[in-house]
Amino acid sequence: MKTHSIIIAVTFIFLAVSSSMAQKHNKVIAHRGAWKNTGATENSIGALEHAIKLGCYGSEFDVHMSADSVLYVHHDHAIKGTHIEKTNSAELSQIKLENGEALPTLEAYLKAGAKQKKTRLILEIKTSSMGKERSMALTTKCVEMVKKLQVTKITDYIAFDFDVCLKVKELDPKAHVEYLNGDKTPDEIAAAGLDGIDYHFSIFKRKEEYIQQMRDKKLTTNTWTVNDEDTLKWFLEKNVDYITTNEPELLLSLSK
Repeated sequence: MKTHSIIIAVTFIFLAVSSSMAQKHNKVIAHRGAWKNTGATENSIGALEHAIKLGCYGSEFDVHMSADSVLYVHHDHAIKGTHIEKTNSAELSQIKLENGEALPTLEAYLKAGAKQKKTRLILEIKTSSMGKERSMALTTKCVEMVKKLQVTKITDYIAFDFDVCLKVKELDPKAHVEYLNGDKTPDEIAAAGLDGIDYHFSIFKRKEEYIQQMRDKKLTTNTWTVNDEDTLKWFLEKNVDYITTNEPELLLSLSK
């Protein structure tokens, strides 16, 4: 009887832990952080913090390199008429976002993310507007910064440039790297040693078979940027691994 009770207790604990893990590993990746419904500026540290508070699986952000090789988080190549890659950090550091924050450096952003462990940092290495060599230099700098700040365990990488994805894997073979551009088949992704695809939702709608093919290869599927309820439900039904959205609150409610 005592042994039976122990088995029941252990089983209960296992189920409780499994349930807890399942809740933590939802499908929601906040696109540029949680900003649309929170009042935060996209790609700001505030948007990251809101994504963390919501309990999102991940928070996506974009990285560029200044003229003097300082890394900054922003989506477009330019901010308020200032081209990030052609401007030194002394000038960029004076730029304020709409919510009053300074334009965040990658170092500051990663340090904010490092204060927790439940939300992954989905780092997009932006393709340089100044050529392949600069994209590769940015890649090296990003991986070095992630390692320096000891956030490798909570950081994933995405990129539109296939060579950038390969470079990340060369620099950190254990890193989780997903390709964004949509022009590679699951077989090509597997052959390259990458970990998944993060394709626009229209590509998955045309090539629905990719979802199962990636699953068969034990590789991940992510889709961007899905905001309307019907399309969110479609991807939930197809059981993709992750969904990148500007509506993390809605997706969290739908995926309960």
